Amino acid sequence: MQIGRVVIAGAGLAGLRTAEELRARGYQGTLTMIGAEPRPPYDRPPLTKKFMTGEIDDTSLRADMDALSIDLRLGEAATGLADGVLRTAKAEFAFDALVIATGATPVRLPGPGPQRVLRTFDQATALRSALRPGLKLAVVGAGWIGAELATSATRQGCQVTVVEAAPAPLAGALGAEAGSRTVPWYAAAGVELRLGQPVESVEPGGLALPGGWLAADEVVSAVGVRPEVGWLVGSGVLLENGVAVDEGLRASVPGIFAAGDCAAFVSHRFGRRLRVEHWDSAIHAPEVVAANILGGDERYDPVPYFWSEQFGRMVQYCGQHSPSDKLLWRGDTDGRDWTACWLAGDRGAGKLVAGERVAGERLTAVLAVSRPRDLLQGRRLIAAGTPVDPVRLADPAVPLRDAAVG
Repeated sequence: MQIGRVVIAGAGLAGLRTAEELRARGYQGTLTMIGAEPRPPYDRPPLTKKFMTGEIDDTSLRADMDALSIDLRLGEAATGLADGVLRTAKAEFAFDALVIATGATPVRLPGPGPQRVLRTFDQATALRSALRPGLKLAVVGAGWIGAELATSATRQGCQVTVVEAAPAPLAGALGAEAGSRTVPWYAAAGVELRLGQPVESVEPGGLALPGGWLAADEVVSAVGVRPEVGWLVGSGVLLENGVAVDEGLRASVPGIFAAGDCAAFVSHRFGRRLRVEHWDSAIHAPEVVAANILGGDERYDPVPYFWSEQFGRMVQYCGQHSPSDKLLWRGDTDGRDWTACWLAGDRGAGKLVAGERVAGERLTAVLAVSRPRDLLQGRRLIAAGTPVDPVRLADPAVPLRDAAVG
């Protein structure tokens, strides 16, 4: 089929990268990008970091829309899809290929009180304007965004309390055992951390807690996001925690693809469907989407990567671990730098290598705190599926790559 009309639903990083990749690969047909926000594509990661502290004022992505020949429709959200036509409240757009890159929407807490979320540039701008010395800020959720915001708000002189229903920070992303190692960071930064603390509702003046109350001048809900795919209900596109796509990022309807936070792709590497809400995915998935729109047959099966800057530390994670994976520590977690490694595979007799029997376990994920070399080498080991020696892996004096067996 000749592709002459490509429509991209979503004007964020994944949408822009798709457009760039299509043009770079020689696509000369029409290209329409539709974005719900009124702003051209911008970078989200700095919003909780340097933008929030006032070190930078703009996170725009320097894209030349004219050079890319993009018909850019801003402030125009996708509302429906049927028979090769995408609908918005303003127009209809016929396509030969559609890329769904509508991202995700923050979850809000119940209650009539004012609450902020932190996803868009405008939301970040409004919150930054509200921060001031002495402000009582309640952050609900001790995940990546909650920790980064607490870090930035504390630097602005705010009195920050982080409320988390789980037994540890980052419990959903890392598990309670690994997440608990970050607890001392909060107190050292002057942040009050309340764990195992659910919230009943957001009320004027603070948070209603079971049997208690937390007064706050501002409340920010940072309890996660949901893929922005409600507009696809009834379209025939299979939805499964996002747009369900195959290893080529193709949706269930021919000619439709998905990338970024809303795409739930099949990972043969990890043996399950993944939806990755990280910058790295928005950068690289569009390479596969563009290639396959133009007739290729490429597969997307990355080792996911994410980073966070919190409480004076660079925290990096790669891979994808399961609760059943074995957690191994590399270095002193009471110190400034250490690494956590997750292992899966044969934990029995192992394999005979050079006359020595070693376990056939493989690395599935790495969490590196201010140890970027461990992260880089660990990601390569995960990608290769190389068995590792747990004893050498646990020794911080041994380069992580040298834990490989064989």
